[in-house]
Amino acid sequence: MLQSMNAFLGKWMPLLTPVSVVVGVLLSSFLNNFSFLVPWVFAAMTFTGSLNSNFKSMKHTIFHPLSLLLTLAVLHVITPVWAYAIGHLFFGNDPYTITGLTLATVIPTGITSVIWVSMYKGNVPLTLAIILADTLLSPFLVPLSMSIFVGEAVQLDVWGMMRGLLVMIVIPSIAGMAINQFYSKEKALHWNKTLAPFSKLGLAAVVAINSSVVAPYLRHIDLKFIYVGLTMFFVALSGYFFSWLLGVLTKRQKDETIAMIYTGGMRNISAGAVMAVSFFPPQVAVPVVIGMLFQQILAALYGQAIRLMYQKPALMEVKKIS
Repeated sequence: MLQSMNAFLGKWMPLLTPVSVVVGVLLSSFLNNFSFLVPWVFAAMTFTGSLNSNFKSMKHTIFHPLSLLLTLAVLHVITPVWAYAIGHLFFGNDPYTITGLTLATVIPTGITSVIWVSMYKGNVPLTLAIILADTLLSPFLVPLSMSIFVGEAVQLDVWGMMRGLLVMIVIPSIAGMAINQFYSKEKALHWNKTLAPFSKLGLAAVVAINSSVVAPYLRHIDLKFIYVGLTMFFVALSGYFFSWLLGVLTKRQKDETIAMIYTGGMRNISAGAVMAVSFFPPQVAVPVVIGMLFQQILAALYGQAIRLMYQKPALMEVKKIS
């Protein structure tokens, strides 16, 4: 039953994600009360994804760091420069919107990327390594990037980010990999299959709760809001594309390319929204908040593209052989 449920949720993930966004906005007054659960749901999902990996598989990333370095280049050089250029092209007289577009692309990679990478059979150890490296570097890279692009000094809650990282990523990841490495690989994989459908439901819950938090920013929708939304959608779409293109051009393995697509395309938008509201005028927050609404939808769409490019051809080859 759980396997059928997991297959059903995986098939309908592209629809489940936008529906979760709509539910979050419509039920914001109710779901907003459960925002404190998000880190713990994240931790459970990270633990489930990490059961597929062990410490030996992480070693490969450390000694072959090209995929990690390429993804960091997409996160903090290629996409921010692209967003800054697009901002000046379409919003040359609006420095706040340009700042918001830039901020949305310099914040660290999204923690939920590990869930999507695990779902589409990507390289989870590489994903975890990218998340860890980028999150640890973000207190230095984000203020530096914003100073270079828009000349603003940004303060970050470094210890708060570190605590969140420990709870949501480090501890559950170590626990999952330790079970695979030292206890029983077979049982770890069995637990992963058992917990996989609940992980997908957890992702839908996280999307709905996060959407409820940003719902107040969506009450005044005008033509400019739609214009900014379309631009942000295009910029966010480009991050996934740049990562995929670099993976193909550098001849990365399929699982590494999938890890690069999601870690290079996703962002920790929740942290970005808090920063935008805390340290900038309200107009700066609009592109960042819109990015939160698009991110999971784009992840689902690229998941379908990955399925068409990598997984369906492989299944067809298996059928031909049999």
